[in-house]
Amino acid sequence: MIRKNRPIPGHTAKLLIFDLDGTLIDSREDLANSINAMLIHFGKKELPHEVIASYIGDGAPMLVRRSLGDPDDESFVQDAVLYFMGWYREHKLDNTYVYEGVKESLEAIQKSRDGASNQAAQTLKMAVLSNKPVGPSRAIIEALGLGRYFFQVYGGNSFHTKKPDPTGVQALLEEARVVPEETIIIGDSDIDVLTARNSGIYSVGTSHRNWPLCLGHVISAGWSFKPTKLKS
Repeated sequence: MIRKNRPIPGHTAKLLIFDLDGTLIDSREDLANSINAMLIHFGKKELPHEVIASYIGDGAPMLVRRSLGDPDDESFVQDAVLYFMGWYREHKLDNTYVYEGVKESLEAIQKSRDGASNQAAQTLKMAVLSNKPVGPSRAIIEALGLGRYFFQVYGGNSFHTKKPDPTGVQALLEEARVVPEETIIIGDSDIDVLTARNSGIYSVGTSHRNWPLCLGHVISAGWSFKPTKLKS
């Protein structure tokens, strides 16, 4: 199911910005395992994976902070973030996978763009804007064979602020040489909807954060993104 609040001019879209975790890939298990490794290291009790999954979306520092119960000791939080990131860098691809249908849909968009007759579709570009740190974001995208679809990948530490701040979107607009009215962000959480509002672009999102993306209502020049249920 997708949430639709206003018509989306898919025929004039020139930039599609995708979220990463929960949208293109399922990384929950590797993130949860890395968080629990951090908790064990610091003598804390492990958390259920579904609890950790509910903390995902606002970047690694917030994920760690929430998992620790929002402690006041900032030095401790920073140490925990460093340990978590070190573990995650080594284990980020243990179980993470691309959602079923994503590669096929990105390929269809790319092929339709290459063979399109209208100018907007011909110039359509795709990018990733995640709150996950940029290093692992790019590494995962490349390792899972998604890199060739995106002209740019930005993460939560690429700028001085994260989504829903519009800075990342504004950078992509400038690089792609498009305006907000020609741009759509696709994500699985309210963070992406707020990002769209803050930057004046369109948004497409699912009503359930654990379902892959649906672009069923955004069809232009023969490209579309079909909804597919998650692997269990």
